[in-house]
Amino acid sequence: MANTGQKKKRSGLLLGVGLDTDGHKRVTTGPNFALVGGTKDTHAHMTEQAIKINEKLKARGKQLPEISHQEFDDIAHEVGLKRADAKQN
Repeated sequence: MANTGQKKKRSGLLLGVGLDTDGHKRVTTGPNFALVGGTKDTHAHMTEQAIKINEKLKARGKQLPEISHQEFDDIAHEVGLKRADAKQN
């Protein structure tokens, strides 16, 4: 089949998984995020961070699929998220 010159549209999704539990099942979805699990406090914190990331994207006039990994890391750091250290003893 010939290439029609159309670019494949990129997509992006933030996925948050709360590993702690209090017996309740929680699922929250938004324009570009899905959050599952966690205690009430953990789930609320994940939701707050996802909303803040969306606000930062909107302020930059960008969508999640349009940003680089580095730009995502910068935004995540701005909202208070920290990258887990790959070397944990």
